[in-house]
Amino acid sequence: MSSRAVLAAGVAVLTVAASGCTVANSGRGGYDPNTLRIVLSQEPPTLEPCESSLTSTGIVVRSNITEPLVERDPNSGDLQPLLSTGWRQTSPTEWTFDIRTGVTFSNGAPFTAADAAFAVDRAVNSDLQCNVDGYVFGDEKLKLAAPDDTTLTVTTEKPDPILPLRISFVEIVPRSTSTTEKVREPIGTGPYAIENWDFGQKLTLARNPRYWGTAPAFARAEYQWRSEGSVRAAMITNDETDIATSLGPEDGAGALGVPFQNNETTALRMQATEAPLNDMRVRQAINYAINRTGIVKALFRGLGDPASQLIPSGVVGYNDQLALWPHDTDKAKALVAEAKADGVPVDTQIRLIGRTAQFPKIAETIEVIQSELAEIGLNVKIEMMDTAGQLQYQLRPFPANTGPYLLMIQHGNQAGDAAFTMDQYMLSDGPQAAYGTKEFDEKIRAAEALTGQARQDAFAKLFAEEPQEIMQMAYLAHMKGILGKSPRVDYTPNSATGDEMRLSEMTAAGSDRTDAQ
Repeated sequence: MSSRAVLAAGVAVLTVAASGCTVANSGRGGYDPNTLRIVLSQEPPTLEPCESSLTSTGIVVRSNITEPLVERDPNSGDLQPLLSTGWRQTSPTEWTFDIRTGVTFSNGAPFTAADAAFAVDRAVNSDLQCNVDGYVFGDEKLKLAAPDDTTLTVTTEKPDPILPLRISFVEIVPRSTSTTEKVREPIGTGPYAIENWDFGQKLTLARNPRYWGTAPAFARAEYQWRSEGSVRAAMITNDETDIATSLGPEDGAGALGVPFQNNETTALRMQATEAPLNDMRVRQAINYAINRTGIVKALFRGLGDPASQLIPSGVVGYNDQLALWPHDTDKAKALVAEAKADGVPVDTQIRLIGRTAQFPKIAETIEVIQSELAEIGLNVKIEMMDTAGQLQYQLRPFPANTGPYLLMIQHGNQAGDAAFTMDQYMLSDGPQAAYGTKEFDEKIRAAEALTGQARQDAFAKLFAEEPQEIMQMAYLAHMKGILGKSPRVDYTPNSATGDEMRLSEMTAAGSDRTDAQ
């Protein structure tokens, strides 16, 4: 019998014991009350744990199938023990983690410090080109050691005051995991394991009978995906699903739509190395042209706040003194005219690239921005792409000979520290940066070496200086999300819900409660 079959059999036994032999479709409106039904906006491209900083992967994988050593509380921002019970800085460049005992992977293998060292090394130091490596660690190479089963040491090339926070992004996998290719269906220590993935149709997770912690309430979680928000909302209102992600105010979930503050910020990234976008005046004009307040009010229906920086409040480095860029069409027109008089080719066609279903009302938002930029004398052409197409323009290396383009991005700082935003979008060679300078890079690195209030102040100052020295962004809005939720499920979404939706936090309401015994 395969390990997957053994797991399924074990879960089946546990489910019967926990549910009192309740079976699917037995007087419960046509659904199994032990199965949590979820509809996403897109199918996960992979469940590879080292890609879990991608929203479409992390929302299924993180803390469900696999777990990190350290977990960040999305409400307080505090780091909490998970597979590590404690950690401390033992030298300027070394951190030591105490590894939890009594933990077993879903395939039956014991978890030890050697697995933790392996998983971190695989995610950060391998040639797999893991997203978590670029997003969290950059070019950093770590030295890992497991002197015994309960001790992990991590040595950095230079002092890193937030190394435990970075480590919280690494999902732990067993030493049997491939180091030469990514895996679509991982083994982990989490409360659930993959039962079946019918590509293009459905993904089912089953309660992990070997889980070291408290058993989750639901025996199974069944994921489907529908690209249209109105379809996902209808599935909630028609009792065809229990949780629906990424809804808009217009999708029709009604009272079953729960608004929440997520950590996403939308912005236009300007390819500032291409004329006419290489002229600061043109980039300033684009900022003056965009009516952020109007877009948030009319299109987002107030589910968002106009943004003046790429991180929301609650993230270390947020600058609460930054004023919103004013909407001034006349000023924008004057800047474009001034640039044109100096020989800047402002008539060159600029591509305005958006991703289909990136956020509710994305298409309408792109159309409004195109109209605003046309009004000030710029020649802008809309190009809507799917996720794969858009990511070519968002992540380095960018395609060759692209010409000038504006790219709608949506950045979520999952970690709560500005270093992750600065490394990605503000360093001159950042994985998602279009432009920068050596001088500004040095300021970023200096801020990242600080701790406490000095760190907060340094990053806040950089967010104030970036529009003056670099200006590769036209910030749009700090977004708010809507989660469709069935009355039979108790769950309170938080700022991390869009990136990491922990199934163990969901319980059944009222008479449908399915807590494990």
